[in-house]
Amino acid sequence: MITTEFLQRARDAAVEAARAAGNLIRAEAGRVDGRRITAKGIHDLVTEVDTAAERCILDLLGTRFPSFGVLAEEDTSTHRAGIPESGFRWIVDPIDGTTNFAHGVPPYAVSIALEHTSGIVTGVVYDVSRDELFTAVRGGGLNVDGRPSGVSGTESLDDSLVTTGFPYRSYGHMDPYLEVLRSFMERTRGVRRPGSASVDLAYVAAGRFDGFFESGLRPWDVAAGCLLVTEGGGQVSAYDGSGDPIFGRQVLATNGRVHQEMLGLLRPLRSVTD
Repeated sequence: MITTEFLQRARDAAVEAARAAGNLIRAEAGRVDGRRITAKGIHDLVTEVDTAAERCILDLLGTRFPSFGVLAEEDTSTHRAGIPESGFRWIVDPIDGTTNFAHGVPPYAVSIALEHTSGIVTGVVYDVSRDELFTAVRGGGLNVDGRPSGVSGTESLDDSLVTTGFPYRSYGHMDPYLEVLRSFMERTRGVRRPGSASVDLAYVAAGRFDGFFESGLRPWDVAAGCLLVTEGGGQVSAYDGSGDPIFGRQVLATNGRVHQEMLGLLRPLRSVTD
């Protein structure tokens, strides 16, 4: 049985790790030399700061919970590892929004989730650029800088502000994406593209955005943020409305009230996962 005390202890460790990594990241903000940036793929960057921040996080969490597994963005040795016998695995993105960070443009954040065999049980997103902390444990609600928060009360897509991520790894589905983007531009008060999925999800959870959609995301981009949304009273799904989207490469997150309307507009992208 997973106790509330255990979840709070895991959350506190994740917060400590996120803040420690955030201090490292903040010290390097605006100082990243282009020669210290490499590309993992098309438009997919990694800096020395990503690697150092990830090591900072994993060292602290490994000391506190040595039997837990890890799925971490920059450590490719973890990508094929499943959940160990302990039943728990950390899912870590040391800098979500690396391109923003490399150019000195906010937001960029640390994202840490704890996965159990039953699902995500702890989520922490630390927006380093604003020194703002979003936390949740399963069944315990959402907190922003230690204060309870939740999704918006917006009832209609016509009154909504939504956020998305542009395709940047694959461009084979650009036409249907542009069709969907146009639909959202015509139907909502506005569409934003901040450049950090974990922050997008945190903002939906805290009622700043009413909805978010993006394809091609990885578990470390969304695991913590999806828990924030559901604990904030919102809803997450794939583009067809099904299942847990964390490992499905497409995420729709909303305040719950505009979910069905957004699902309808996303129909042309239901088969798109990159």
